[in-house]
Amino acid sequence: MKFILRWLLRLFYRFEAFNTEVLSTPGPVLLLPNHVSWWDWAIIGVCLNDDWRFVTSKTVAHTSWLHRKLMDSPRTFPVDMNSAYAVKHMAEFLQKGGRLVLFPEGRISWTGSLMKLFDGTGFLVHRTRPRVITAYIRGGSRLPFSRNPDPKKLFPKLTAHFSEVQQPPEVGQVSSSRARKLLTRWLRDRMMLQQFETEMEFGARTVPEAILHAARENPGMTMLQDATLKKLSYRKYLAGARLLSAQWDSLLSGERVAVLLPNANAMPVTLLSLWSAGKVPAILNYTAGPAVMATCARIAAVREVITSRQFVLKATINVAALESAGLKIIYLEDVRKNISKAGAFLGFLRQALRPCLPDGAGKCRHDGAAVVLFTSGSEGEPKAVALSHRNLLANVRQMLSIIDINSTDRIFNALPLFHSFGLTVGLLMPMARGAFTFLYLSPLHYKVVPSAVYDLRCTAFFGTNTFLAGYARKAHPYDFHTLRFVYAGAEKLLDSTCILWMRRFGVRINEGYGATECSPVISANTPIEPKYGSAGRLVPGMEYRIEPVEGVTEGGRLLVRGPNVMLGYLNPEPNAKFKELGGWYDTGDVVRVDDEGFVHILGRLKRFAKISGEMVSLGAIEEALAGAFPQFGLHLALAVVAIRDESRGEKLVLATNEPKLTLDQVREVIRSKGLSNLAVPREIRHIHNLPILGSGKVNYRELDNLLKKQPSV
Repeated sequence: MKFILRWLLRLFYRFEAFNTEVLSTPGPVLLLPNHVSWWDWAIIGVCLNDDWRFVTSKTVAHTSWLHRKLMDSPRTFPVDMNSAYAVKHMAEFLQKGGRLVLFPEGRISWTGSLMKLFDGTGFLVHRTRPRVITAYIRGGSRLPFSRNPDPKKLFPKLTAHFSEVQQPPEVGQVSSSRARKLLTRWLRDRMMLQQFETEMEFGARTVPEAILHAARENPGMTMLQDATLKKLSYRKYLAGARLLSAQWDSLLSGERVAVLLPNANAMPVTLLSLWSAGKVPAILNYTAGPAVMATCARIAAVREVITSRQFVLKATINVAALESAGLKIIYLEDVRKNISKAGAFLGFLRQALRPCLPDGAGKCRHDGAAVVLFTSGSEGEPKAVALSHRNLLANVRQMLSIIDINSTDRIFNALPLFHSFGLTVGLLMPMARGAFTFLYLSPLHYKVVPSAVYDLRCTAFFGTNTFLAGYARKAHPYDFHTLRFVYAGAEKLLDSTCILWMRRFGVRINEGYGATECSPVISANTPIEPKYGSAGRLVPGMEYRIEPVEGVTEGGRLLVRGPNVMLGYLNPEPNAKFKELGGWYDTGDVVRVDDEGFVHILGRLKRFAKISGEMVSLGAIEEALAGAFPQFGLHLALAVVAIRDESRGEKLVLATNEPKLTLDQVREVIRSKGLSNLAVPREIRHIHNLPILGSGKVNYRELDNLLKKQPSV
């Protein structure tokens, strides 16, 4: 029977199993697969010898005649899931040297992603100390017998991937409940890591290939919409990129080309067209001003800038300054004139028959540069970060392994695409996953954005603390009622913002942490594993180490390594320093990692002041003051900087837009939060509008310049 079933799986589903040698491991051994369809027992069962037993529910056995027949099989191990003795019976079987298959989620996934694991599995591992093998069933979520909402196929390709044999870690002298929790988390980490590593090995190797895979699953799906309300299906998107790609050989001279476009459909179409033509887009920050943009173009060694005449006029960008820097401006409106209506029709017809990439897409190398992004430059000259296709896809898959984004989700992205958070998480992740994305022009439209989220019934939303606080001030309490996910990054999520969203909208904000150099996500809280006040746990596939910092008593300097870490900088000096670390990236942040693996950001090392020989975190002071002055309203803005002081080395200055705020009020709050007297600013300076970057973070470099020009009070 097993031979026939395996033959049928190979015939209809091109079934393959990998690393099956581990299945000969003698008991006690526990096999833990993910659970995505009713077929999972067969997919796993055809790979096992007859002495393996499947844990099944006695309750399910009464569902139908077929269920009763299956449960009566000698291959099953029926238990009453509602009984306290269920785990005891499984433990006794394992202790006798048994080999057991257990689906630790306890149910078929409703999302296609890994759901929570029942901690009874962790207790079973703690009690019996069996060898553990995890399994990842790939493709099963597309079966008609799967419960998740993704598009189904009658005969998707199915594969089963078995991990190496793993020995559970020692948890020490802890209570049973604590051991159960720790081992359940360990099992979940192993399963998420296996999913990530399998997708990296067997999935698409470049961003265009990943988009094409999603397009072939649901080619007519509306996957993009912008503020013009123009919609793009995967077919139209691929057709547009194909037509545009054919124009670049005659217009572009170098490998890299600058892209200066807003959050609009033209941006992702241009990116795919450039990748297909073997070009590397260097995405410019249009909020930075022409001087900074010209500097970025020089660092990236680009000669042409692709932009839109309509965008340049509306955003009042000084194109003449870019041209005077030796850059050639290419307008998309002019390029489109070279595309005939007949060519556009034939291009769409070709995609309608079978979605395909432009002819030159094979020029992309997974380990070659895919995009150049620029750091904010808030603390110095911008650095040009080269990210490969592998880097971007690794970060996309790291996120998809920890959150359950699916094809019915609707993502609202107002974060600019020149920012890595907006590009990778807000655009590439939903495009590769097959979810709808709405691109909005600016995150600063605090009244418009909440209404747009409401009108579009969006389920996922990304922002920074600054932007999320702004939306909360203007939004109606019902505007965000459809949201399943809200993720905050790029700056510290303040308690005041988090509490306001929870109280006003009933929505929990998940804080993440990242860097452009890491594509960008390093860690993130999730609905399954949240810890308030932390930046979450490291995403699968990332390693970290913490180096001590002189004068800092808690935590240390964080260095990370993983497949999402950049190829390097285009700036010679910082790139040489990065290469010296041998693949490790120095984040420059001081962090603490607790015993559960959650990352706590203590501050940026450059944002520590040395006062009277002690290190003081400026970020901790800002966090303590945030939300402490409700009498001044929600529009209060403040930032703390350190300036040179002859007597103490440095002194703290508080910059704020509120002229009525006094040092006595600030001192009282600082002391009430348990901070030392060294954390009390010596001065308050009034600045009507604190400078901010396009990402929403305070532009400390510009703020320092403003304070130097302003006389001391």
